[in-house]
Amino acid sequence: MMKEENLEEASGDTVEEHESERGFCGCCCIPIHWFKMLATEMHWSFVLGVVVVYGISQGLGGALGRVGTEYYMKDVQKVQPSEAQVYGGITSIPWLVKPIWGLLTDVLPIFGYRRRPYFIFAGFLGVISMLLLSLNEKLHLVLALMSLTAGSAGVAIADVTIDACVAQNSIHHPSLAADMQSLCALSASIGALVGYFMSGIFVHLIGPKGVFGLLTIPAGLVFLIGILLDEPSMPNFDYRQVNQRLIDAGKAMWTTMKCPDVWRPCLYMYISIAVSLDIHEGMFYWYTQDSKDGPAFSQETVGFIFSIGSVGSLLGAILYQNVLKDYPFRDLLFWTQLLFGLSGMLDLILVLRLNLKFGISDYFFIVIDESVFQMIGRLKWMPLLVLSAKLCPLGIEGTFFALLMSIDNVGLLSATWGGGFLLHVLKVTRTNFDSLWLVILIRNLLRVSPLCLLYLVPRGDPNSSFLPADFLVTKEGTEPQATENIELVSLINDVDGK
Repeated sequence: MMKEENLEEASGDTVEEHESERGFCGCCCIPIHWFKMLATEMHWSFVLGVVVVYGISQGLGGALGRVGTEYYMKDVQKVQPSEAQVYGGITSIPWLVKPIWGLLTDVLPIFGYRRRPYFIFAGFLGVISMLLLSLNEKLHLVLALMSLTAGSAGVAIADVTIDACVAQNSIHHPSLAADMQSLCALSASIGALVGYFMSGIFVHLIGPKGVFGLLTIPAGLVFLIGILLDEPSMPNFDYRQVNQRLIDAGKAMWTTMKCPDVWRPCLYMYISIAVSLDIHEGMFYWYTQDSKDGPAFSQETVGFIFSIGSVGSLLGAILYQNVLKDYPFRDLLFWTQLLFGLSGMLDLILVLRLNLKFGISDYFFIVIDESVFQMIGRLKWMPLLVLSAKLCPLGIEGTFFALLMSIDNVGLLSATWGGGFLLHVLKVTRTNFDSLWLVILIRNLLRVSPLCLLYLVPRGDPNSSFLPADFLVTKEGTEPQATENIELVSLINDVDGK
């Protein structure tokens, strides 16, 4: 009897071990099955396109490009912090005209295709611009700026084109819309984490120009997506209707923007972003300067700090999704804007070296600073994104959302140039950081100033509707799902009817 009981116990332990092993293997296999399901439902080339554009081009490439560009401007071109701020704004200009790229991919097929030629052009532009930066020993500043701007344009065009593919597949496969957004976010987050972690190491080993050489790989993969993407051909497209479609799109967007329920929140979004001055280059020059007054961080340390910051951003998105997403816009924006201003005081503590008086090392303190900044910045940004989506009328959702994102990008450009102007006025240079504390203090005060304009934001929550009723219905007889260009149907008809 004792032997039988021992045998039963041994067999029971074996079964439990097999079940635990199966459970672990099952957890590991879930992402693989998920990718297979998406590839089966929407073709593997689309899934590969999302991973390449969001994960490799924007996530990994964007992280490498950011750190590489900062060291390129500082160590190769040897520009002042205020000048680097202005040049960074110039290279972001292609992102301001995202609606133009979106309209072109919607209404102007090339050789019978709406998406593939734009991927090919974006990849070609990125490869050529990065090669020019990496191979030229003494590239003039103007040509370097043109190359960086061209590379940024390549990434922006690929971003808009894959967004159009995601929007189109979301309509044909509505049950998988959330899965597609999760794929985009997951790819971008993982790519940014890996990119920032490796960026400092690569800058140290091969220099910023070597990093630009590596960035030809993401651009080349975007070019490859243009060749591999599964897309039906449109051989008999009537190009004579392109001008009319562009005119109709402009009329539709102008009609929407004139609505007070739309332009008032848009005005708040622009001002709240524009007055939050970006002085990142001044801080970057200070904490990488080899002097006794600053931390003198190495390239590897800077890359690791940015990677930790991206973790903070991811935590902010998770916190918003699980805790704060149902709060009213005005209440949530009040607290996030206030915390955004207060979080800037961590920079002031670091620059004044007060952290050392409390026994906190520079490295540990700046990791906390960057994590808190990114997390609160994400919490501030998420409700603005949701509000922007709620302001988009039916029929031109994609194009109008791109327009709203362009308004936000204009705000970011204004903040970047405003920060550069403040650094210049207070004489913060490559070697003189005596007034950097005052720059930080002014920035922090300006960060809380948008609280006075919160009355422009509607009181509702994400479950509320803010647009008039005529913006929320489609004209009878239109079937937007049956047409390739779904974004311009309903509101164009309303405009023509008026």
